[in-house]
Parts: sequence; C-alpha cells; structure tokens
Amino acid sequence: MIMPAFYIPAINILGMNTLAEALETMVSFNFKKALIVCGTTLNKQGIVDRIQADLQQKGIASVVYNGSRPNPGVKSVNAGLAVLREHQCDCVISIGGGSPHDCAKGIALVATNGGDIRDYEGIDRSTKPQLPLIAINTTAGTASEMTRFSIITDEERHIKMAIVDKHVTPLLSVNDPALMMGMPASLTAATGMDALTHAIEAYVSIAATPITDACALKAIAMIAEHLAVAVADGRNETAREAMAYAQFLAGMAFNNASLGYVHAMAHQLGGFYDLPHGVCNAILLPHVQAFNSKVAAGRLRDCAQAMGVDTRLLNDEQGAQACLDAIRKLARQVDIPTGLRDLHVKEEDIPLLATNALKDACGLTNPIQATHDEIMAIYHSAM
Repeated sequence: MIMPAFYIPAINILGMNTLAEALETMVSFNFKKALIVCGTTLNKQGIVDRIQADLQQKGIASVVYNGSRPNPGVKSVNAGLAVLREHQCDCVISIGGGSPHDCAKGIALVATNGGDIRDYEGIDRSTKPQLPLIAINTTAGTASEMTRFSIITDEERHIKMAIVDKHVTPLLSVNDPALMMGMPASLTAATGMDALTHAIEAYVSIAATPITDACALKAIAMIAEHLAVAVADGRNETAREAMAYAQFLAGMAFNNASLGYVHAMAHQLGGFYDLPHGVCNAILLPHVQAFNSKVAAGRLRDCAQAMGVDTRLLNDEQGAQACLDAIRKLARQVDIPTGLRDLHVKEEDIPLLATNALKDACGLTNPIQATHDEIMAIYHSAM
C-alpha cells in the first residue's frame, strides 16, 4: 500500500552564498563534535578545511573521514562508523554529492540502530532515528542531501542496496550554488541528467500526487532550460543556482512519489561495473520511458511540454515520442554517451542484471510492471 505521506528535512537552506547561514544554524543544535564525511578530491580542494575552521570558531569540534568514494559500499560505511565511535561524535556532516551523503546516512543510521548497514536494505527497516545529519551539497543532481534514500553497494554481492527509510532523512540540507561553481562539465552533465530522471520517474509514478507533480514539472522545465548552460559555462551563477533549485525540486518529487525501472536498472550497472550513476540513468531514461509510454503516454506528453516542446497539436502518443526525442537531444548537448556499450557493459551480463533489477524494483512505483524478458529487452535496446 502506498502511504500518502510527504517527507522532507526539517530545515533546508538554499541560495548563493548561504553556507555561512547554514553553519550558524548548526550552532543552535548544540552539537559538540561532528564527523565530516567527504571524498578525497573535495578534501584536497580546501572546502572541508574551511568548514572545519568555521565550525571550530563556533565551538564545534570535528574530525574528517574522507573515505567516501563513488558508489559507496559497506566497507566505507564500516570504516566511517569506526572513526565516529573512536572520536565519540554526536552528529555527522556530509559534504559533496550523492556518494558522501549516502555514505554518511549509512554511518549515522547504524550508529544509533546498531548491527550492519545490510540489515536495513528495504523500506523502513530501522527502529530509531539516525544520528543528526547535516548534508552540505556540492553537486546538482542526486538530491541525496534531502531524501530518505541511501544507496549502498554490497561489494560481496556486487549489487546496490536501496535503503528507503524515513530515519535517514537529514536534519538540515544545504544547497549553496557557490560550492558548485567548480564542478567539472562531465559531473555537471551526469548529475543534471540524474535530476531529470528523478523528475520524470516521479511524474509517471503510480504514487504521484498534485504536490509531487508540481515539483517534478517545474524541475523538468528548469533542467531543460539551464543544464546545457551550466555544462558549457560552469561559472554561470544563474544556471548554477537554477540547477540547485531544480535538483531539489526533483528530490521533493521522487522522495515522495518514488522511482521506477530507470533507477532499478541503473543501480545494477553501478553495483556490477562501478559505473557513474547519472550517466547510466541518462542512457536508460528514454528506453525505459518508451516502455512506460504504453500506459503513461499522456504524462510523458506533459514532460515534453515542460521541456519546451510545443505539444498543442500532438496526441498523447506523439507527445510521448517528443519527450523521448527531447531527452535524447539534451543528453547529446551535454555529451552523455549514446549507449551502454560505450560504458563497456557486456551482453552476456544482461540476464543477471535484469534479475537483480527486478528485485530492486520491488517497492518502486513504475507505471507498468515488467517481466524479466522485458527488462532484458530494455537493456539490449540501450546498448
């Protein structure tokens, strides 16, 4: 049964140069010592040092765990948890994109609930709120800084676990586009297409509501207008700020309407081949929506209109095809690979990928249910 609930962090700070305001807000929580979770690249850029210094001035000590990596795994969560316990931290701060946010969620959840992060695979498996988490975002795509989703790779099974739990929702999310200005073009493109996927999957979801519809359509329109600009000129403040808001809106949509087969299938590619999540989503998106158009053509026509297509003279089926064309056009504009073969995905692995994708799809809200053969066919069409 799909519950009519709406999840979002208690406090969300958005806008250019708002990091200082966010750190000031942290003071009111009376935290004493924070575990900062980040990746090695971000740590080298000096952003983490700056935040540590600001926190210290405000009376909050911190220790850095920079072992988060793309597609964070069980090992990363366990290593970060050991640092947190050693230093007796009372909160967690994640800095970066989806990977450190997801890793931090895993650490914070196990810190209060015990056991192993694998115990929480599925929907609402925890019994206690996680350790307070402040998620400072530096990319515009995953929306992990504000969702109840944490995607952790189980290295032993070579799969991505979907942990969907109200208790992993951060206490405070921060989206300061000033922190996103240095994002490389390839990452801007991948995360932006990830956000587009979130919005479209939420809009065609069987759990969509008027609230999630409004968020999704606005996100689609803003991404269609601003993503290519942000990729071409990473210093464009208008485009960066628009993408920060767009990915947040897309997060509001899918956090409450859930996702579909694009993500179920992309998770397998990420877990099996350690591929970039946003790129996998971007390649799969038009192929999955072609499958969904059998029952969701009218909704996809709405998405085409949000992307700037004049749909006034198009019927639903024509509008759905226009949506697929618009997705592919945007992907080409931002230099997304054209097929999974470009990512070295192997045809012989598709049966196993499809099996795991169907397992991952349990609890997701795709508008039409697929068979194993249909999932395989979608993978093959995306090659």
